[in-house]
Amino acid sequence: MKPVFALLLALALPATAQEKSTEVTSGAGAVLRGLDKVNGQTVDVEVNSGGTQAVFGLEVQLADCRYPVNNPTGDAFAYLTIRDQNAPEVRFQGWMIASAPALNALDHNRYDVWVLRCITS
Repeated sequence: MKPVFALLLALALPATAQEKSTEVTSGAGAVLRGLDKVNGQTVDVEVNSGGTQAVFGLEVQLADCRYPVNNPTGDAFAYLTIRDQNAPEVRFQGWMIASAPALNALDHNRYDVWVLRCITS
């Protein structure tokens, strides 16, 4: 019985520690980087939460940008909706993580967009 209790306790402790480190807050906006894969040009843009910004031939709408409360320069993640400027269909919609942009990435033949950080003030 003691080994089972020890195993359960060991599994529960990391979850408790993880909950404390994942407390997040929303920023006023986000800083995004766009890449034109054809000519290698990059551009950094700021988007306010609830706003839309043009990034090359794309329209990027930011719903929210969140970051760890205890580490404002830490790992940001943003909920984005991305469309081509000349087409109504959504090319990407979901959470994008700054430290792992390939985890949930925009699938576009020419452009790439990823999150750099949240705007905290």
